[in-house]
Amino acid sequence: MTLAQKAKLSLRITQVTYAALLLLFTLWYLWLAPAKSEHPWVIWLVHLLPLLGFLRVVIKGDARGHAWLCFLLLFYFLGAVLASLMPLTRWLGLIESGLLMLLFTSAMMFARWQSQLDRGLS
Repeated sequence: MTLAQKAKLSLRITQVTYAALLLLFTLWYLWLAPAKSEHPWVIWLVHLLPLLGFLRVVIKGDARGHAWLCFLLLFYFLGAVLASLMPLTRWLGLIESGLLMLLFTSAMMFARWQSQLDRGLS
């Protein structure tokens, strides 16, 4: 498998898991286990807006932007681990943790491989 093919595959995996994570947050915070308040959409927006800031990066495939996305995902992973330790949100936290691990790994590998391609190290 060439470097270009690896970069393209990791970008596709990143895009799919990114969309799945956004869908999980939407289902979790608005339908499956909404916050016990009058405005559960506020919690949903707090989780969704930082990720939506990277939408253009994920769609276009910017290597540097993917590296910054990895930094942000570390904070989400902390929350996912805490959610997986609570009985009411255990399965949602485990699903989120799995998606975050896959998204982090694929975004990190895309950033590496694409930066190598951009420098001409293929």
